[in-house]
Amino acid sequence: MSETSMDWVIEAADLTKVYKMGEVEVRALNGVSFKIRRGEVVAIMGPSGSGKSTLMNIMGCLDQPTSGEYTLDSEPVSQLNDDQLAGIRNRKVGFVFQSFNLLSRTTALANVELPLRYAGLREGRREQARAALDAVGLSDRVLHRPTELSGGQQQRVAIARALVNDPAIIMADEPTGNLDSKVGQEIINLLLNLNRDRGTTLIIVTHDPNVGAQAQRIIRLRDGLVDNGKPAGKRAKKL
Repeated sequence: MSETSMDWVIEAADLTKVYKMGEVEVRALNGVSFKIRRGEVVAIMGPSGSGKSTLMNIMGCLDQPTSGEYTLDSEPVSQLNDDQLAGIRNRKVGFVFQSFNLLSRTTALANVELPLRYAGLREGRREQARAALDAVGLSDRVLHRPTELSGGQQQRVAIARALVNDPAIIMADEPTGNLDSKVGQEIINLLLNLNRDRGTTLIIVTHDPNVGAQAQRIIRLRDGLVDNGKPAGKRAKKL
């Protein structure tokens, strides 16, 4: 059976990103092309300065490429303005960051509600947020503030916030970076289980080869160039 555009949640074609620093041009991306299937688990890896963060910002609709085409969930986004990007980002991308990025003075429930507030949802917002917290095993912590939660629990709140809008992709940027190895593996297991149960595409940006090996595919970057994704770890052998 031939593949169609509906099979791909991400299509990147010849992406470049050039930053100008005075008279000097820095090419962070130098013609990156790849596709990611719906429901796939992909790790993006590479040394510091390879272009990982730049690529993540473009994939997450936080920035635009200098040239090339980027399509997210069948929507071309390369030429959208900032307001349009924000709308796509809120509807189609859930972010999980190394530093959790939670509001410290508000409850876990209120933190998870934020994307729904930005989307203008009024009815059922609290119920949706509670369901997301239940999905990450925090139904008994909904009224706790981040300062009352462990690092692993804070990251679970961040994951609940990422999935509450049922996004097309979840982007996790070094999601285990501030956690010890045991808790970090629990977070990876949670993300993989959400991928399996919900079919949400999961993209993990990581330096950790142990995390990368649990993806179905690794996209490696070096000097702004991509090496085509290759199977990785035990999960890939089952494909």
